[in-house]
Amino acid sequence: MTIPFLKMHGLGNDFVVIDARSGNLSLNEAQARAIADRRLGVGCDQFIVIEPPRTSGATAFMRIRNPDGSESGACGNATRCVAHLLMTESGRTTTVVETIAGLLPASLEADGLVTVDMGPPRLDWRDIPLAGPADTLRLDDVVEGPYAGPTAVSMGNPHAVFFVDDVAAVPLERVGPRLEHHPAFPERANIEFAQVLTPTRIRMRVWERAAGITQACGSGACAVQVAAFRRGLVERRAEVVLDGGGLTIEWREDGHVLMTGPIALSFTGELSAELAGDMPSEPRLQAVPA
Repeated sequence: MTIPFLKMHGLGNDFVVIDARSGNLSLNEAQARAIADRRLGVGCDQFIVIEPPRTSGATAFMRIRNPDGSESGACGNATRCVAHLLMTESGRTTTVVETIAGLLPASLEADGLVTVDMGPPRLDWRDIPLAGPADTLRLDDVVEGPYAGPTAVSMGNPHAVFFVDDVAAVPLERVGPRLEHHPAFPERANIEFAQVLTPTRIRMRVWERAAGITQACGSGACAVQVAAFRRGLVERRAEVVLDGGGLTIEWREDGHVLMTGPIALSFTGELSAELAGDMPSEPRLQAVPA
């Protein structure tokens, strides 16, 4: 038996997506790592499983696994991809994606972009979480060489945002893993470096927890916008430019963060049963983006 999958991405942040709504998918951490491996598997930044909804009002539940097999609470780019699939399938322009971080309403815009309501950011030190009480606006004890004092934000997963004069000059491959594992972050953290270009435009690069350098991170872009607005550097709505392209992020006055951007289908394929374990032979998801 083979297992159908979709390979999708949002601004180069890429995913293997499997539909398990018609039954249970038996997938352990070792199998998730094998699928995410770019040499021995399909390769991806995150592995996504679509499951039946658990909460009334949700269209489907989205489970997110990192390349190391660990589970993540949020992934903005993957949410846009899954939302587009669900809306294409239903013929509607709205849907609600459920994650372990909560319900995320999404809509299809007239220009084909997808907007997701990522909900309110969490700003208390307990919600990031941090190892102890701290002002999340500036973590003075988090220092790596010339980089210090990030703003901490949770978008369902932990983020630390450093503001710099030139993001291109940051040795992300060196400082990213050290900061991810800083003692201040008991569950590790996604690390963003941001350069404010104008009050409505930010350039950022990201080291994702358990994934490393990626072309884009939707929850990270939301965290950067929230952090920049909290510091008085930008307006409530701005374009956040990542290595893979731009996302429009708005932190509304009601507290919710909206993320708008593109999605793309790279290819479809089939996994061997040995690679992914047991799964229903007839996944329901047939709709794919045009």
